[in-house]
Amino acid sequence: KQILIHTGVKQEALETRLKETEKLVLELKKKGKALSEFIDNVFLNRCSSAFFRIYLEAQKVVFSAAAGGSVAIGPFTTDSTIIYRTVITNMGNVYNQHTGIFAASVAGTYYSTFFYHAGGSQVLSLALMKNNEGIVTAYDHKTYHDGVDNGGNAAFLQLQQGDHVYMRLGANTHVWSDSHITTFSGILLHSP
Repeated sequence: KQILIHTGVKQEALETRLKETEKLVLELKKKGKALSEFIDNVFLNRCSSAFFRIYLEAQKVVFSAAAGGSVAIGPFTTDSTIIYRTVITNMGNVYNQHTGIFAASVAGTYYSTFFYHAGGSQVLSLALMKNNEGIVTAYDHKTYHDGVDNGGNAAFLQLQQGDHVYMRLGANTHVWSDSHITTFSGILLHSP
């Protein structure tokens, strides 16, 4: 009989602890929901603070542009910046379609890529430039048996705010201007 009473007391204590735990779980769920709603309202672009919205928008940096038209660019007697006139996307307004230059709005790690289309009977030399420094290139030799050439390259870049990234066409070379093949793109992957 004493064992049964002792077991009953233990069972009551366990039931009481279980009920208290269930109450605590419910309170935590309520607090978690309230915290989640707070995060949604403040951090997911619903904040009334104009500064915070501007900060969030500044973190969205992505552009893609095409050379546009249907004509050869080059050859020129000197190295030239290619101007990609057809803007596909320009979040953060970081690419200038009049100069062909992408200007980093925030410091961070970016991914930039380019693709080209060119006649195979001409030499092609393209370089992805960062502040007048060649980062990666694409080159194709002149051949008479090759009608066209397509290619590209890409690089991860560590940029500071205001750094310029652009495409340089080598002197005495050419590329075909096209709205679907000859492209230049970049995206911010991470900012400190």
